[in-house]
Amino acid sequence: MASSSDECRFLDELKKSRVKITLSDTEITGVIQRVHPKKTVLLEDVSEVKSGRKFPGLKLIFGHEIVKVDFISSVNEDHVNEEQRSEFSSFRRNIIMDGDEHDLNYVVIDELHEKFGPAVSLRIISLLQCVCDDEDDDDEDDDDRVSQVMHIKEQRVVGLGVNVFGQTEQERLCWLQVATKRVVYLFDILLLGGQAIKNGLSMILENPHILKVVHDCRCVARCLRAQFNVNLTNVFDTQVADLMLFYTETGGFLPDRVSRLPELLHLHLKLPAHDLSPLWAREQHTQECPDVWYLRPCPPVLMSAMASSVRHLLPLRLLLLDALMADYTLLVDTHMSSGHDQSLHFHQEEYAIPKEAEELLSVRRERREWAMHHYSLTEAGLLDRSSFRPSPHTHTHTHSV
Repeated sequence: MASSSDECRFLDELKKSRVKITLSDTEITGVIQRVHPKKTVLLEDVSEVKSGRKFPGLKLIFGHEIVKVDFISSVNEDHVNEEQRSEFSSFRRNIIMDGDEHDLNYVVIDELHEKFGPAVSLRIISLLQCVCDDEDDDDEDDDDRVSQVMHIKEQRVVGLGVNVFGQTEQERLCWLQVATKRVVYLFDILLLGGQAIKNGLSMILENPHILKVVHDCRCVARCLRAQFNVNLTNVFDTQVADLMLFYTETGGFLPDRVSRLPELLHLHLKLPAHDLSPLWAREQHTQECPDVWYLRPCPPVLMSAMASSVRHLLPLRLLLLDALMADYTLLVDTHMSSGHDQSLHFHQEEYAIPKEAEELLSVRRERREWAMHHYSLTEAGLLDRSSFRPSPHTHTHTHSV
């Protein structure tokens, strides 16, 4: 059995080697750019053996898809013993992301149709790419099929997400996800190009009457503005909302970091670990293979992860809004109740601060004391999220991550 150092050296020597890989349904050739210890192979200059069709960009091959590997050129045969050949050819382990893509209802849009012209809205896209509740109803009229689809342009609120390739400030938009209440649309911007933005998506992204729910809007807004001169408008950012909620519930403290989306979904929507695993795996795989979203064709497991990243944004927004408005709602209720119990004898009393509002000051002090007891302070005066200490004698705080 080869040692770990021998294996790493061998995998490094494989770079730039041309190989023929037999998959379960086809054979492809390509040049190895990277062999990852997580049992994935990254290829460039990829083409299908039988048809000669070339794949644009890079292609990611998962270990469990590989049936056989043949070296064509550029590898030093003296360094390739049978054991190493066997090890490379037997990448059978499933990828980390083990979410079931069939649990999600998503539509991939990766080509422009003839009817998708400059004057056509995204309703046409949805019609051409629609997902029917019953695929056997082929004889139904198109109107019936359209009625089964949530069309983006008809929405007042949508979830929005992106996947990019490249360093900060130099990202290239690869995928754009749009979620309605019933379906998630995955737009392959890398293949569609700027025409898709100009011929429909910009009408959604810049529409002040459609609320876009995003987790961390910075990357989204930056890419759209830099690449397509599109200004993202009317945004609800769940990351910012959680930050404001933390500030309120701790009496004015800020956390040492912002929350990641899986944390918020677990904290506020109480999603189980099974539902969160595609999101955590998406983050992990992006760190290990930053160009994963640049690869074509995109594996279904990654599409499922993209859909998972936006499917819960709409209910998350509603819950965060309720939490942010809790103090205001309570104050209105008490203010209204006090109006029934008291009669104003002097006109100037109508403009005095109600006693109920003065209670906010004491509530703020209590919250700060609670936060100081349950969190550790950093040198910068921020609350360390990871240091939360629950107490059996006090109520569980909303942000006890």
